[in-house]
Amino acid sequence: MTNDSTGAQTSIDQCLSYFEHLSEPMAELLNILADQYDYPQLAEEILKELSNKTFNSNDLKGPKSISTFVARLSELNPRLVIKQIMLLAKLLDSESYTLRCAIIEVCGNLIAMLSKQEDEERTESHKGQMDAFFDVLEERFMDINPYCRARAIQVYVKLCDLETKYPKRRQTAAELATRSLEDKSSNVRRGAIKLLGKLISTHPFSVLHGGQLSQAEWSARLAACEAELDALKPPPGTPGLGEKIEQTVDEDLLDEVTEMSPAKKSSQTPMTDEEKRVAVEKANEQAANTELMNKLSLTRRYYVEALKFINVLHEASLLVMQLLGSKNKAEVIEAMDFFVISDAYKIETARTGIRRMLRLIWTKGDSDEGKRVQPHLIECYKGLFFDAPDHLSANDAANYVARNMISLTFGASSAELTSLEELLSTMMKSEMINEAVIQKLWQVYGVQRKEISKTQRRGAIIVLSMLALADPEIIVKELETCLRIGLGSLGKADLGLARFTCIALTRINAAKQMKGTGTMTNNRLANDHAVLQRLAAITQVKSTSKEWYGLVEQAIGAIYALSTHPDILCSEILRHKTRSVFAASVSPSSSPKLVQKETEEDDMDVDMMEVDDGDQTDKPEPEKKSMPDTSQTGMNTSISLCQLLFIVGHVAIKQIVHLELCEQDFKRRKAQKDKMLAAKIDATPATKKTTKKSGANDEVKKKEEEQDEMDLIAGTNEDDFTEAIQHVRERELLFGKHSLLSNFGPLVREICSNNIAYPNRDLQSQAALCLAKLMCVSSEYCEQNLGLLITILEKSHDATARSNLVVALGDMAVCFNHLIDENTDYLYRRLADPSLPVKRTCLMTLTFLILAGQVKVKGQLGQMAKCVEDEDEQIREMSRMFFGELAGKDNAIYNHFVDMFSLLSNDESLEEDQFKKVIKFLTAFIDKVCCIFVTVCRTILICRLVGKTY
Repeated sequence: MTNDSTGAQTSIDQCLSYFEHLSEPMAELLNILADQYDYPQLAEEILKELSNKTFNSNDLKGPKSISTFVARLSELNPRLVIKQIMLLAKLLDSESYTLRCAIIEVCGNLIAMLSKQEDEERTESHKGQMDAFFDVLEERFMDINPYCRARAIQVYVKLCDLETKYPKRRQTAAELATRSLEDKSSNVRRGAIKLLGKLISTHPFSVLHGGQLSQAEWSARLAACEAELDALKPPPGTPGLGEKIEQTVDEDLLDEVTEMSPAKKSSQTPMTDEEKRVAVEKANEQAANTELMNKLSLTRRYYVEALKFINVLHEASLLVMQLLGSKNKAEVIEAMDFFVISDAYKIETARTGIRRMLRLIWTKGDSDEGKRVQPHLIECYKGLFFDAPDHLSANDAANYVARNMISLTFGASSAELTSLEELLSTMMKSEMINEAVIQKLWQVYGVQRKEISKTQRRGAIIVLSMLALADPEIIVKELETCLRIGLGSLGKADLGLARFTCIALTRINAAKQMKGTGTMTNNRLANDHAVLQRLAAITQVKSTSKEWYGLVEQAIGAIYALSTHPDILCSEILRHKTRSVFAASVSPSSSPKLVQKETEEDDMDVDMMEVDDGDQTDKPEPEKKSMPDTSQTGMNTSISLCQLLFIVGHVAIKQIVHLELCEQDFKRRKAQKDKMLAAKIDATPATKKTTKKSGANDEVKKKEEEQDEMDLIAGTNEDDFTEAIQHVRERELLFGKHSLLSNFGPLVREICSNNIAYPNRDLQSQAALCLAKLMCVSSEYCEQNLGLLITILEKSHDATARSNLVVALGDMAVCFNHLIDENTDYLYRRLADPSLPVKRTCLMTLTFLILAGQVKVKGQLGQMAKCVEDEDEQIREMSRMFFGELAGKDNAIYNHFVDMFSLLSNDESLEEDQFKKVIKFLTAFIDKVCCIFVTVCRTILICRLVGKTY
């Protein structure tokens, strides 16, 4: 038998060494020998031999085969492997990471085996073995090889499903996983996210109070428990305490047996029955208090451990939020799943992460993982907000979904609202939102009788406008509701509501792709339409609120989006506003077109569910009282002038956009007409008699000649039209004799030039903004006032004005590049602006201009390089993203590295450590062929530092 076992051992050893595919079959063979034939000696001998093997560094097949064998055998028969674990532990010191991964998996299998043992099966060394195996796993979290670190995390994920929870070890695992979120390996980071999610879903703190992990709730429970404990503890110094008595008794008396004298015994009077009863009750009460205190102490410990675990999860959530922007899309998907799980357990930081996920709707990718991000995001949001519980009725489910959709708008930034708009419109196109939910949203927006907060009503119209991007009929069907609520008395009292209503109205004319054609059709309205009249009237609302500007911006935008002749209607708005600012009194009939239907707006009625029809037309008295007086005497003249200048500037911008759209529409119609004409010529009947063949050929030639002449004439007409549009923009809008805007150019210049005569800060800010918008219209006007604009940018004390002018200069650089290209230095100077919002705006503007090729990059890139080590985290991230994108443009960083290095090395405000970090960051983008150049720069750096030292 000995010779047979030796031969078998040799054969198995050879199979493991040379045939990788036989690893698992050999493990199954040895398991059968041990279990069914009670012969474990062969497996033990093989394990001993394998533990003493050494492998060549170039040998990859042997370690991999043995790793698979050992891991599989520990899974099939862990009791057999645990006997040889001391020998197998030597493999942890092996240079082969596959062998270390195998031992990590063996430890996991042995822990699973030991945890399933019954109490009577456990030996004295059971706890020591468990601790040793857990220690090995925790050590491997810091293994030098990322595959070993990832394997340790995978093993811990499996151990989370064990019935025995091991709270202390889970806490350690959570802390290690949080640290692993910053690992360099994406596999380790992805595994760490998965482990944290598994720790949450299998946490051991569901025995009391359910399984939620809200930090606020657990903190309140801990405070209540500590208050109960303090109430049960007797105040310090209270007589009769056991601890006090023990401290006063002489310990020497306790060591000796003492007897009381007979005289002393006789002096003690026996206790009465009443005294005995009182003593027994007191002893029982003390015992109950002691038991209750012990119970509360254990409960307090339970709460402390739960809070410790929750705090680690909060810390980890912040790191997972950063991983939502990872380039590894599988990692992004795991991060999304983590926040979904966290939200299910009411972890407070989950909502922030879920809102941060919205930006992923714009993710595009060529790989399969990249294409999965957007659908996975939609599925996550669908499960979180759009899938109602099964036990709800259809009506309650619609209420549930509508309430969740409105809540998504609360506290959202403009960027988040833009991402939410894309998400909801995508879901609407996929028919994931039913009609009942839309009706509930209209009820929230249109109800007047019930108590509806401003945020709810605003949220309802915001969501409806987002859904209307996919289906404009949503707004078209409820136009009367929009006019009655958003542009009626409620809208005048809540300018924010009116603003979002104007945005919703622009969705009426959302471009629709016609079936069978490649053109886009837009249905515009006449200027006397009720919608346009209400939009014009809402711009004349008297208000000192800052929300007025946002309302008028969207109202004018809606007019230009919906009207066939928006310039005529906006001219009426400008005339009316100008009269109200400069005239001593305004006649009620001075602008009948804007107010003629003012009294009719509340006569409109819309059928609504759960609302009485008779009460819908009633105006809410409190909101009517909040309306400001319509007379001009109650308004500040500076505020009125600010509002007028804002309308002037915005109308100018929208007018040039309107002209560009007219030009595009002309070209589109011309191309469509040419296409139809060509198709008509091609459709000439070919079934003519052969006798008329020559005549037909002559006719075709004649038509072709006519077509060539038509093309020539049409081309000339197109060129003439383009030139006419350009002439209107350059000469007519701001310099024409009959142009309304030409009257405001000198006024704006006068206000901006004389800040002493016009000292109002808001007026100067609005005048500068209006000046910048007018400069975007005409290159001649821009050239005349560019010096004034730059002076305001340099000397203005208003951060908002400087920020607006930075954006305006960016727009001018796109429109009139030849004028701004020589003055880009003034734009780069704003990167050192004392105001943080101005710096951010400037960095974003320059990023767009440079990456889009609108500005020639010179030596000023060093100013942007300084932002890499800025104090503000957002600026640092934006600048790093900019250089990352710039690095992909024909070695751009290498080409400008000398200029950047020169500027940074001569900047005295830049500290030495910051200088080194910036240079290190920049050199990371330079190719290996540039190493000599980098070495030279480093030599210059050393000389510079030495020069400073001496």
